[in-house]
Amino acid sequence: MDTAYFGAGCFWCVEAQFKLLNGVESVTSGFSGGTIQNPSYKEVCTGNTGHAEVCKIVYDPAKISYEELLAAFWKSHDPTQLNRQGNDIGTQYRSVIFYTNHTKKNLAEKYKKELDESAIWDKPIVTEISPFTAFFKAEDYHDNYFSLHGEESYCQFVVRPKVEKFKKIFKEKLKAN
Repeated sequence: MDTAYFGAGCFWCVEAQFKLLNGVESVTSGFSGGTIQNPSYKEVCTGNTGHAEVCKIVYDPAKISYEELLAAFWKSHDPTQLNRQGNDIGTQYRSVIFYTNHTKKNLAEKYKKELDESAIWDKPIVTEISPFTAFFKAEDYHDNYFSLHGEESYCQFVVRPKVEKFKKIFKEKLKAN
């Protein structure tokens, strides 16, 4: 098994999307990139901890590669929005890849450069690519949030459309139901 750490806005969205991929064994919501040890969701929401909402993605490299996870990361959100995704605003919602080795760093930087040069978006990519230092699991009520609370308005209007789009784009990579 290997691990990837991605922040792409609200971790409820990221978790709901990435757990659909064949080869992803687990997705855990939490926080990374800040200065406070073991922060709470409430603390991170202030925007004063330096942490981003991040998902720890444990995957089987024999079934899905880091490059494929990067493709899913870039297509699962808007990497040109600085410190926000849609109406979720603040540094805790920034687009970020926390790499755990130089190979992952180089792949992330290469992918970012190629996307920027392709001009797919009309604005430059602002995704942060930073070394991984620590991951702090979010409170248990964040686990499987979309699966458990799919009827809530945020899930209906924000998470569900992202999940449906993700399913269409990655239909060949999804787990069998």
